[in-house]
Amino acid sequence: MLSNNMFSSIPSDFFAGMTSLQSVEIDNNPFAAWEIPEALKNASAIQNFSSNSANVTGRIPEFFGADNFPGLSILHLAFNRLEGGLPSSFSGSQIQSLWVNGQESSGKLSGRIDVVQNMSLLKEVWLHSNAFSGSLPDFSGLKDLESLSLRDNLFTGPVPLSLLGLKSLKVVNLTNNLFQGPVPEFGTGVSVDMTKDSNSFCLPAPGPCDWQGNVLLSIAKSMDYPRRFAENWKGNDVCADWIGVSCSNGNVTVINFEKMGLTGTISPDFGLFKSLKRVVLANNNLTGTIPEEISTLPSLTELDVSNNLLYGKVPSFKSNVIVNTNGNPDIGKEKSSSSVGEAGTSPTSTNPTNAGSENGGGSGRSGKKSSSLIGVIVFSVIGGVFVIFLIALLVFCVYKTKQKRLSRVQSPNAMGSDNESVKITVAGSSVSVGAVSDAQTLPGSEVGGDIQMVEAGNMVISIQVLKNVTSNFSHENILGQGGFGTVYKGELHDGTKIAVKRMESGVIAGKGLGEFKSEIAVLTKVRHRHLVALLGYCLDGLERLLVYEYMPQGTLSRHLFNWPEEGLKPLKWKKRLTIALDVARGVEYLHGLAHQSFIHRDLKPSNILLGDDMRAKVADFGLVRLAPEGKASIETRIAGTFGYLAPEYAVTGRVTTKVDVFSFGVILMELITGRKALDETQPEESMHLVTWFRRMHINKDTFRKAIDPTTDLNEETLASISTVAELAGHCCAREPYQRPDMGHAVNVLSSLVELWKPSEQSSEDIYGIDLEMSLPQALKKWQAYEGRSHLDSSSSSLLPSLDNTQTSIPTRPYGFAESFTSADGR
Repeated sequence: MLSNNMFSSIPSDFFAGMTSLQSVEIDNNPFAAWEIPEALKNASAIQNFSSNSANVTGRIPEFFGADNFPGLSILHLAFNRLEGGLPSSFSGSQIQSLWVNGQESSGKLSGRIDVVQNMSLLKEVWLHSNAFSGSLPDFSGLKDLESLSLRDNLFTGPVPLSLLGLKSLKVVNLTNNLFQGPVPEFGTGVSVDMTKDSNSFCLPAPGPCDWQGNVLLSIAKSMDYPRRFAENWKGNDVCADWIGVSCSNGNVTVINFEKMGLTGTISPDFGLFKSLKRVVLANNNLTGTIPEEISTLPSLTELDVSNNLLYGKVPSFKSNVIVNTNGNPDIGKEKSSSSVGEAGTSPTSTNPTNAGSENGGGSGRSGKKSSSLIGVIVFSVIGGVFVIFLIALLVFCVYKTKQKRLSRVQSPNAMGSDNESVKITVAGSSVSVGAVSDAQTLPGSEVGGDIQMVEAGNMVISIQVLKNVTSNFSHENILGQGGFGTVYKGELHDGTKIAVKRMESGVIAGKGLGEFKSEIAVLTKVRHRHLVALLGYCLDGLERLLVYEYMPQGTLSRHLFNWPEEGLKPLKWKKRLTIALDVARGVEYLHGLAHQSFIHRDLKPSNILLGDDMRAKVADFGLVRLAPEGKASIETRIAGTFGYLAPEYAVTGRVTTKVDVFSFGVILMELITGRKALDETQPEESMHLVTWFRRMHINKDTFRKAIDPTTDLNEETLASISTVAELAGHCCAREPYQRPDMGHAVNVLSSLVELWKPSEQSSEDIYGIDLEMSLPQALKKWQAYEGRSHLDSSSSSLLPSLDNTQTSIPTRPYGFAESFTSADGR
């Protein structure tokens, strides 16, 4: 056991000769990048291999399968830099606990997880925060599965009934995927993390989907539920902008899946749409045969399956149906037939065929053509290619001209007095003034450098509109002020409320403009339900304006520190807990779940905004920077707010994602105490919250005094607060390596929020426990459900009593609970 140290490398021959090795635990070490060596395969007696947060790279070796390691029961490789998929050798293995979550490589772990269905002894499967995709496999053979975490992946298709029917299942996490079909209903004893609107279910609550949606899902099943469909097919009305689907009078009439990169086969369920007139599946990679059922459609007028990989007999269609099978080399042949290209036996169709065509094209004709006809064809082809080249060249020239025109950002003076020429580009707004769909470039002459933006369906409005909706940036419309400008409230003509951040002209030059460019570059790429969305931006001379979604309840600091002056009610603990989880999820996305990793650098309550539902979103990305690849970077200019700055950042300028973790820990302390990070009204020894909080958290009596007096304390609340306090302490650890990743905070907080979540149903129905009992009693029953003791060397309560000062949060860094071997929060 070498876990929780500062070892920097593993010798290349480290495992050589260890043929009797049974257990490896090297978690939480800052190793230089290394791959699991081939020499390990000789340790056939190994039972436990745990290398969480150890900078392991490459792919998961095939030798971890049953052939080499027949006794391997625990394989933990979480929070590394692994890529590729799950090895096929896992099939039939004895692994009971599999953790590969939170890979930090650019590619992450990906592909399908079908091999899991053949790992019948699995009890824990943690695959979250990766890039796994495709539909879920059959879980019916996993009779002992207790914990399944799939959040933050790219899974598609319905949640299988085989998973819902597992009697052993205790915990399941499906948030942030692309699951389709009806919302799954798990048993009463299952703790489910499945945030609303974080998938593509047809309804927000359990219930049957529309029959047309079910048919389309069945069609998508034969193509392995393409990701593009899952991202666009949302809601229960297939006629409401479902990609590739057109309707008339509420019935599907056209299905056009052309050039969508589809694989798989053509489903016979196309035949269930009796109103279907056109089916276009051209230019994909579909295989198999054309189903007979399509030929029976009474209203069908066109079937285009050209340029695929289809084979077999073409069904007989009615005479008015145009059938195009061009570009399918094996059409008209059985799959076992010889390859195409033999003289006189070309099976391809040369024209769209009418009904009655048996094979989609005329075979045996090439030997009967005269040489003169061949010459004409060859000459025609050469001429056609030349014409196409000329047309392509013309289109390219027109396109470049249009690009150049669209890339200009003009000032009002450029076109006389028409202020409408100064535009703001707004992405994803429901207001339509003028649509733009081209890639746009802001030239360096205008903003000091190029910012590439790809817009689709955007709104374009003038700066004059922004002046109008904010009453010419009147003082009455000010929502708040920051280091780089003032935020104003505005309302568009259709009632859409916006927040307009106007950067001060005095700070535009140099660093101010850089912050403006940074905010645009980041926020146009990053979208998450717990990050405030940037709707657009405006450039007008020295004016720089950003347009955000409006958050009506304002900042967290308003509700946490200024609620008496604002006439508000103090936040209840349950609400504070939910806000903390929302912030953690937003920052976790920035750190590792977005397409790039970002660091906020100025996380604080005034940069956390609340909606009418009091759900939180992280705001103010003026200080965001890309996270360093593989090592920390040094900042020459410290950005952030005193009281929230991590020690290494404030002293040395050292920047990693752990500076945000420190700030988040301070926010947790503020939520617990109701005090500011720096409070000059307090005595000097109590002014700094982190230092004071550490002293107060030493024992039960002093800690009670530190809790916000507006909090209604009871046994359950106190236990929950103490757990969050412990998490806050770890987040504010002095050394960065001692702090957890945000993913750990998400797991710890999500388990508490699920436990506290209010519901119209009885607690016994939702959680399998009676929440009226004391929390220790409830936990004892819950732990009995989990049945985890046989996998861990010892057990511990998730929510400790305050008399026990030993840490109890299962987190990764040094100093965390010895009673958990988890590299992740539960």
